[in-house]
Amino acid sequence: MSDFEDMYREVILDHYKNPRNYGAIEEPHAHAEGQNPLCGDEVAISVRFAGDGETIEDVRFHGRGCAISQASASLLTERLKGLSLDDAKKINKDDVLGELGIQISPARIKCALLSLKVLKVGAYGLAGDDEEGE
Repeated sequence: MSDFEDMYREVILDHYKNPRNYGAIEEPHAHAEGQNPLCGDEVAISVRFAGDGETIEDVRFHGRGCAISQASASLLTERLKGLSLDDAKKINKDDVLGELGIQISPARIKCALLSLKVLKVGAYGLAGDDEEGE
């Protein structure tokens, strides 16, 4: 294992043990939940927009599951603050996997992408769109 991979494993463990933006937002503007039925991971994401109605002012998540799913949600929420809804909708699976920084096995991909799936459901539901881009 390279020093680079070790560093990212430490980042994942840090986000798992000390998740950023963990908790709830009172009266969020948008909220979505999802789970991975294969392993039991659960993630819910709540968003509050700034006065312009487009910029993500605050985002929180809560849930339970493996280190990969919870670290991924923590990393994603850090990235979302300050983005517009349109920019948030452009985040894709390669972006999320890149943030994790390590090779994710096929069995763990759904864990890593659960928070993105929840974000897309909420973002496209809020916008009234029918498609979920990835």
